[in-house]
Amino acid sequence: MKSINPANNELIKEYTEYTPEQVQSIIDDVDLEWKSWKNTSFEERAKLMRKAADILIEERDECASIITSEMGKVIAESRAEVEKCALVCRHYADNGEKILKDEIIETNYPKSFVSFEPIGTVLVVMPWNFPFWQVFRFIAPGLMAGNAGVLKHASNVMGCAVKIEEVLIKAGFPKNLFRSLLIGSSKVADIIRNPKIKAVTLTGSEPAGSKVAELAGKELKKSVLELGGSDPYVVLEDADLEQCAKTAATARNFNAGQVCIAAKRFIIVESVAEKFQELQKKATEALVIGDPMDDKTQLAPMSRPDLLDELHEQVEKSIAMGATLVTGGQKLDRPGNYYAPTILADVKKGMPAYDDETFGPVAANIIVKDETEALEVANDTPFGLGASVWTKDLERGERLARQIETGMVFVNSMVLSSPAMPFGGVKRSGYGRELSEVGMKEFVNIKSICIQ
Repeated sequence: MKSINPANNELIKEYTEYTPEQVQSIIDDVDLEWKSWKNTSFEERAKLMRKAADILIEERDECASIITSEMGKVIAESRAEVEKCALVCRHYADNGEKILKDEIIETNYPKSFVSFEPIGTVLVVMPWNFPFWQVFRFIAPGLMAGNAGVLKHASNVMGCAVKIEEVLIKAGFPKNLFRSLLIGSSKVADIIRNPKIKAVTLTGSEPAGSKVAELAGKELKKSVLELGGSDPYVVLEDADLEQCAKTAATARNFNAGQVCIAAKRFIIVESVAEKFQELQKKATEALVIGDPMDDKTQLAPMSRPDLLDELHEQVEKSIAMGATLVTGGQKLDRPGNYYAPTILADVKKGMPAYDDETFGPVAANIIVKDETEALEVANDTPFGLGASVWTKDLERGERLARQIETGMVFVNSMVLSSPAMPFGGVKRSGYGRELSEVGMKEFVNIKSICIQ
């Protein structure tokens, strides 16, 4: 397992994979620790969670440097990611006890209520594109709920995995409450089968999610999956085109376009298509490409060279099938995994840019006649993670939002995540939710208690 800097493809560090015996020993230690942790008070858990938030802010620059070095995003985005991790820690420290308080139910019994109790050790399988945030999306609600965790992080961001564990220990969490397993993907199946693992949460690709769901199903274990997306960005004729186009460039190219909730299919009503595309092109070509450690840089390299090649193949196939190249469409002639921010026009069903998830800085523009066709195209995808609708008529925007088949819809905004709102998708974008009250209750035993 190698950590390689995407900006220059130089080796940062190589990690030795844990043996099966080491993995079992860690799981045993975490399970033993959980038996004590589940009995700690919410007050004690919250105190440690707030301390973790403080450490994240104190060590923000160090954490951000590890993120940028290992997976390539620009340093400003890495700092923001670390700050958001602190935010989610504080959110659940402040709200965890209230979310999981007993729920009184009126029945024929003198006393009846629902109790929300921890279930045990959860396997946390996470990707590289938000290597701190996606882990803390479990840590904050999961540990506050009284659970424990073992992390199987992406092999190219093991430095992030080690640092996260270090932050928790510095905050005063028990050493064995949340542990990183330095292992490859081939070892995940054995861990899911381990009787001390009670559930699994995965953020990743559709194939990985399908495999984990199958394994968890066979073991009758709860799973939550947050998978790919091909988010529609619907531009109606009454949209604020200036703001809409400016946001479109950000929504597609943030984190070098390697975001599951990034806008990917730009569905534009034909009466404003020419003007929108002109503004979109201007905003996209203005992005500053450079060293991700430089605060002036706005577009970073892609995380791995194989992903760069895969994206370029999707672009070339779409062009060969009739898509028009508006800008970009090429690997940049410089060290590292840089791809020019790209816009494809005249994208049609059957092209990779329409049918598949493009995980990089490539926008697919699809022209439609009207709102009705825009809705049809928005829902014409196997994915259903997020969506954006742009219109000055807020009632119209809300009406369309209710009809789009996704887990999240934003009107006049790019799709974002918040600790207070449920995060997740439908269709082949996965199932279950993270964040919010709903996400915290995914990994608890919802126990009915009736007293006669």
